Amino acid sequence: MSEGVRSYAAVDLGASSGRVMVGRVGPDTLELSEAHRFPNRPVRLAEGLRWDILALYGGAMEGLRAAGPVASVGIDSWAVDYGLLDAGGALLGNPVHYRDARTEGVAEKVWATVPARELYAATGIQYAPFNTLYQLVSARSTAQLAQADRLLMIPDLLSYWLTGEQGTELTNASTTQLIDPRTRTWSYEIAERLGVDLGLFAPLRRPGDPAGVLRPEVLEETGLTGPVPVTAVGSHDTASAVAAVPAAGERFAYICTGTWSLAGLELTAPVLTEESRAANFTNELGLDGTVRYLRNIMGLWLLQECQRAWGEPDLGLLLREAGGVPSLRSVVDAGDVTFLAPGRMPERIAEACRASGQPVPVTRAEVTRCILDSLALAHRRAVEDAGRLADHPVDVVYVVGGGTRNALLCQLTADACGLPVVAGATEAAALGNVLVQARTHGLVGDLPAMRRLLTRTQPLTRYAPRGDGARWREAAARIATP
Repeated sequence: MSEGVRSYAAVDLGASSGRVMVGRVGPDTLELSEAHRFPNRPVRLAEGLRWDILALYGGAMEGLRAAGPVASVGIDSWAVDYGLLDAGGALLGNPVHYRDARTEGVAEKVWATVPARELYAATGIQYAPFNTLYQLVSARSTAQLAQADRLLMIPDLLSYWLTGEQGTELTNASTTQLIDPRTRTWSYEIAERLGVDLGLFAPLRRPGDPAGVLRPEVLEETGLTGPVPVTAVGSHDTASAVAAVPAAGERFAYICTGTWSLAGLELTAPVLTEESRAANFTNELGLDGTVRYLRNIMGLWLLQECQRAWGEPDLGLLLREAGGVPSLRSVVDAGDVTFLAPGRMPERIAEACRASGQPVPVTRAEVTRCILDSLALAHRRAVEDAGRLADHPVDVVYVVGGGTRNALLCQLTADACGLPVVAGATEAAALGNVLVQARTHGLVGDLPAMRRLLTRTQPLTRYAPRGDGARWREAAARIATP
């Protein structure tokens, strides 16, 4: 190993796949390689949609075996979902998937006790039917919750299995709708009013905090030589991804692209106004006292579901064909919850176009172009709204995550926003994960220093906006504003 360079394992779990990446980090080095990638296939049981958490843990273990010697391990995943443990530490069933129908109508019941505007003013979290708070209220009368002694968010659950130690990492906890973003600790008043037992949660950890060491049984199974520490990172994958935005200065917006598009700003304080709530922006916590002020957009989930319905055709061919379809012929609201559930996505997109009086996309290329134009339009609206609500000027948009491979989407986003787009850090969550680990060993400095290292070492592509915004403004008028 080069002098001053160490290797770190990032267990990065996405909504459709998991991966273990190995990052080599030094003062002028940031390299990422894939040790193991594995599918994340939820299972529909009689009682509802569930995560196959044991398969994910098995994939993580296989990845650690393939990773070789590492100085530390960090874990990040999607937000809001959790596992319940009994008093002996045993898992009480497979964690419920956030796309499960159990929270339908629950928000209205919560708002009857704590009105929506009060809830937002206290927690700053946007409305989404799957928020952890709504999941807990929906589970209130279940035998499983009654037996639970501990609740662990998904990354914290895997960390517990690796180390035997329990904690609740803050960036992920902030998505539960039970954290006060001003104090960066629990909102005890909200929990009490809604009958949520905060004693279920393990003590809070922050990115960079120690989270234990690999148990002897884990060392034996993975072939690693101990002690190997586990480090708390930005365990919400978006927190890690935003940490890996290769930005300079403050006048930027970011879009973390993948199954979801998370579009917004990095701020030093939350925006808790009623106008912000009405626009459905969320205030999630990030590294070093930052706030991720963003809007959730369905993202490439729309295209992934269409591909699944079409029998998994080649994505590159779809995008080339979509590039030949006239732009902005038909658009849909990519943030509409009607697109949340799996199944029949091409038909649902067609139905939305028909209902709004637009041409109905028929071919795969037309549907694909409708999705990409709609996502670019949603990105534009999010960036504009965030800048206005936070009084925060934006000069450039950074796109990170899986969508950086989609050149058409990046160009359309630049066109829609009327701003330059810089795309890079395809594996942004894993990069942010390993950088936090490396920071605990003194190999990299603060958040700006992490970003300077990213800019020096990662390939970036710049997209200049084309044309004017008149056609995008016209397209925006065809669909409802959130």
